[in-house]
Amino acid sequence: MSAHCIDVTENNFMQEVIEASRRVPVLVDFWAPWCGPCRSLGPILEKLAAEYQGRFRLAKVNSDENQALAGQFGVRGIPNVKAVVNGQIVNEFTGALPESAVREFIDALLPSPAEPLRQEAIAAHARGETDATRKLLLEAIHLDPKHEQARLDLIGILIDAGDLAEAQRLLDEIMDAGKDRTRIDSLAARLALSQGAASGADETSLQSRLAANPADLESRLALANLHAVKQDYGAALEQLLEIVRRDRTFRDDIGRKTMLQIFSLLGSDSDLMREFRGKLSSLLNR
Repeated sequence: MSAHCIDVTENNFMQEVIEASRRVPVLVDFWAPWCGPCRSLGPILEKLAAEYQGRFRLAKVNSDENQALAGQFGVRGIPNVKAVVNGQIVNEFTGALPESAVREFIDALLPSPAEPLRQEAIAAHARGETDATRKLLLEAIHLDPKHEQARLDLIGILIDAGDLAEAQRLLDEIMDAGKDRTRIDSLAARLALSQGAASGADETSLQSRLAANPADLESRLALANLHAVKQDYGAALEQLLEIVRRDRTFRDDIGRKTMLQIFSLLGSDSDLMREFRGKLSSLLNR
C-alpha cells in the first residue's frame, strides 16, 4: 500500500479518519478478506490513492475485525466506501465499481485546482479591481472548464460591467447542465432586469415622462428595471405593481413576471418579498 493508504481500527479511527478529513477527503473502505468484490475494488482504490499523491486518503477497515465500527456507520454490505470530509460522511457507494466510476466518485470530492485562482478573483473584486477579477476568472475557467462557480462568478461580473451579450452567452451554456440552480436562477433574473434597463433612458427623464403621462407603461417598466439594477427593489416593485394594476396584458403580463424575478432575488425570507407578494395576490384576486 502507498503512503496515502492506511489500515484503520476502532482505536485510531478518530485520528486517522475524522481528524484527517479536516485536511483532505478520506475514503473509508469497509472490506473483509473473504469478500470477492472487495478483492476487486481494493486494488483500484489503492492504485488511485497512490496516483492522486495525497489529494485524498484511503482508510481500510476490516469489517470482520471491527464489527462495532461497521455497525456504527451503518455498513450492511461490503465493500462499502464512505467519503468523509470535515468529519462528516458526504457520499458513499456499495459494491465493486469500475475504475472510471471510482475515479469520478473521488474527483467529485476534491477541490478544483482552479479554486485558488477563483479565491484571488473574489479578493480582487472586493478591492474593486474589475479587470483583474475578470482575468483571474478566465484563467480559472481555462485551468478547469468544469469549475461551475468560477463560471457563475464571471457571469455576475459581466452583468455588473454591462457586458450583457457575453453574460447571456455564458449563461446559456450553463443553464441546463448547471448544478447550482439557485444561483443560476438568480443570475438569470439579474440579467433579465439589466437587459430591461438597457434602454439608455436615465431615471430623471423616465420620471419626467411618467409625470407627464402616468399611463406610459414602457417608461414605467424601464424605471422599474433601473431601480432593480440598483438593488432598490422596493421602488422597482412599486412600479411593477402599478403596471399590473393598470394593464395585466401589457407586454404579455411583464409586470407580474418581472415581480417574480425580483422575488427570486430577494428569497423567501425577505420581508419585502412577503409584503409585495401579498399586494400582488390581493390585486390579482380582485
